[in-house]
This record gives sequence, C-alpha cells and structure tokens, in this order.
Amino acid sequence: MSYRVCFVCTGNICRSPMAESVFRARVAEAGLDDRVEVDSAGTGGWHEGDGADPRTVSVLEKSGYETVHRARRFEPSWFARLDLVVALDSGHLKALRRLAPTQEDAAKVRLLRSYDPAAGDDLDVPDPYYGGLDGFEECLEMVEAASEGLLAAVREHVEGQAA
Repeated sequence: MSYRVCFVCTGNICRSPMAESVFRARVAEAGLDDRVEVDSAGTGGWHEGDGADPRTVSVLEKSGYETVHRARRFEPSWFARLDLVVALDSGHLKALRRLAPTQEDAAKVRLLRSYDPAAGDDLDVPDPYYGGLDGFEECLEMVEAASEGLLAAVREHVEGQAA
C-alpha cells in the first residue's frame, strides 16, 4: 500500500506544483517511488486544468526537475485516501483543516516548512505569483530545504509500515 502525500496552495499553479515536483524527485532518489505517491491541488478552482505558471516551470527546469502538471481543486473527500496533506502557508492550513470531515483528517494537515528546522517561526512559503522570478527562486529554495525533513518523516512512516 502506498503512502499518499498531497501538497496544497491557493491555485495549484505555483507553490504546490513546485513542491510536488521537488518532493517526487526526492522520493525517487530515495528509491521510494514505488511506495510513495505525490500530487498537488489548490484550495480554489480558479486555474483548474491549467498547467503550472511558466515561471514555476522555468525555475524547476533550470534546477533539473520535471514539470508535468494540471491544476485541480482539493476535494474534502480526498482526505479518506491521503496520509498527509501538506499546506504551503498558514491560510491553506486553516482552510484545509476546516474542510476536513473528521479530527483525524484535520490532523493529516501540516505546514511544509515545519519540516525545515532552519525555518524558525516563519513557516509560510510566500506566494510568488504577483512578483518576479526571484520570488519563484526563493520559493524553490524553501521547498528544497523542507523536502529533506519531509522525506525523513515519510521514510520513517513507510519503513515502519513494512516492518
């Protein structure tokens, strides 16, 4: 049985597809891609069916990540099949916990930067959408920094399931 992780931001065209691409690469590098499923969604449906923002694609490709993506809206029914829902900022965290059908589902929602010990108290990944390319590069740095701790947590869970 796969461990399922979904990254969530606002429109699912900037931060969450970036986190999805980076984490999927980390999972593959760790040899866990047959045991961990990674996807993403948005709290809103404004961009459903769209590809990732071209600036997201540019920053990811420049850093060697794959970028196959179609935006979609997070549905509360997904909680039943997900093991971990990773919010990109505190607004997403609150929205997702409100959507959660049960307390157990609400407990599945975590902030991405909570997996980065160097993040301190600022656990939000800023929305780069209204800025320039430098905001997307900063976003990628934050996502990469948190992905190592997230991978360790997921690996611990996955390997615990196999034991």
